[in-house]
Amino acid sequence: MNRLEIQNLTFRDRGPYTFEMVGSECVGLQGASGSGKTLLLRAIADLDPHGGSLLLDQMTCAEVPAPQWRRAVAMLPAESFWWLDSVQEHFQHFQRIAEQYITQLGFDRDVGGWQVSRLSSGERQRLAILRLLENRPGALLLDEPTASLDAANIVKVEQLLLAYGHDHGVPLLWVSHDPEQLVRVADRCLSMHEDGRLTPGGAGNGC
Repeated sequence: MNRLEIQNLTFRDRGPYTFEMVGSECVGLQGASGSGKTLLLRAIADLDPHGGSLLLDQMTCAEVPAPQWRRAVAMLPAESFWWLDSVQEHFQHFQRIAEQYITQLGFDRDVGGWQVSRLSSGERQRLAILRLLENRPGALLLDEPTASLDAANIVKVEQLLLAYGHDHGVPLLWVSHDPEQLVRVADRCLSMHEDGRLTPGGAGNGC
C-alpha cells in the first residue's frame, strides 16, 4: 500500500500545505476555478518550483531525478498532449498494455495504429489514461479526468481509475467541479479556497 505524504508544501506564495493519502484512498479536491487546484497538483508532481517535502513511501522527491518522481507520482492534465503521428508512438510498449484496460475504455488493440489527428478530445483523454498507467504509477494526480467525456465514458473511466487504485494500493487525488462525481468516487474531500486555504470536507458525504 503506497502512502503519499505532502509536508509543508509551498508554491507561488501559497501554503504551507500538509496532508497525506494512503494506498487505494481517493481524495477529492474541489474549489472555484482559479483557486489553485491545478497548481497544487503540478507542485506535487514536481512540475513547478515548490518548497517543503514530498514523499511516496521511502522515495523523497528531492532525492530522485524529476522524471523518476513523475513516473511514480503521475499527473493527468485536463487536456492531454500528443506530438507524434500515431497513438502507439506515445507508448513505450503499446502491445504490453493490459487488454482489460483497452477494452474497458472502449477501444480494441487496433487503436495503437490510429492517427492522432483522427482522435476526438474524449478519445485523446481516454488514451492518455492508458499512457499514464503504462508506467504503473504509485500515486495518481487527476485534474478533471472526465471533463471531456460523455456520460457512458465517464462511468468507464471512474471504474477503471478506482479499480487501479484498489488493485495496486495506489492513492488518487481527484480534481472535479462535479460534486456528484466526488460523492461517487472520493473517500474524503479537500476544498481549495480562493485565498489559498486548503480545508477538509465539502458538501455532502464529506465531499
